[in-house]
Amino acid sequence: LQRGQPLVVMVSLDGCPFCKVVRENYLLPLLQLEGLPIVQVDMSRQQLLRDFRGQSLSHDAQVRSWRIRLAPTVLFFGRQGREIAERLIGASLPDFYGAYLNDRLQQARAALS
Repeated sequence: LQRGQPLVVMVSLDGCPFCKVVRENYLLPLLQLEGLPIVQVDMSRQQLLRDFRGQSLSHDAQVRSWRIRLAPTVLFFGRQGREIAERLIGASLPDFYGAYLNDRLQQARAALS
């Protein structure tokens, strides 16, 4: 991780319109403008990934281990894969989503400093 930057993980679901809005309108600009490390994990995908301990498991299994049931959910991780800010669950209030995301990012950055 970059110093002072959390790892942002978006849990999405294929075909989810709210996920597309969050990805394209909020997370992609953070990646492009700030270089914020962002990863996407899909709720139903069986493709393997490597978790924070170096273990291989499917996207689906990782999402279940995090006990996530709603897409999109955005998580904020620090060192050793520890969650460092409150999860941002759902995207039903687009007028306020940017403010909620900025608040979580401030929490995460404060936890890293």
